Amino acid sequence: MRRRDVVAGIVGVGALGSAGFTAVYGLPTSSEGEDRRHEPIDLETVAATGSDAGTVTVPTESGVTFVDLFATTCDVCREQMPTLGELHDRYGEEMTFVSVTNERAQFVDDDALAAWWDDHDGRWTLARDPTSELIVHYGTSTPTAVLFDSAGNVVWEDTGRKSLEEFEANVRPVLERERA
Repeated sequence: MRRRDVVAGIVGVGALGSAGFTAVYGLPTSSEGEDRRHEPIDLETVAATGSDAGTVTVPTESGVTFVDLFATTCDVCREQMPTLGELHDRYGEEMTFVSVTNERAQFVDDDALAAWWDDHDGRWTLARDPTSELIVHYGTSTPTAVLFDSAGNVVWEDTGRKSLEEFEANVRPVLERERA
């Protein structure tokens, strides 16, 4: 009987330790062999500073694409706009740069979205994802940054506030590899 209690205790400690590790670090993932390509989708663009009304394909069919998933109601998204502006100023000529919201037009119409964009110094392509395809695929958190290489493969994605240095640490190597 005592031996059974010891074995049960050891198994319990192992299960508790595994659960704690998973809670802190998440489930282990492997990108090896994983399809990191996202089929291109066309998004409606909004007429605003640096953005014409029309459509944009994400990811682009050739070249690097940087996507910022944001919401006008997200304080971190608003606070990160100057950093995105600096990133765009440095690398916008070398890649397609798109900020995408899934906010519906009936809640935030194009005029209100363009006004928000101007108030926060947006000056690159602004688009809507009314079906939330990108948000659903890359997480439900804003802001989310997604970087695609010229083959349409996701080479980096992350959520939350990022510094210019964090963005550059992920963007620069991809652009250098694409130039080579």
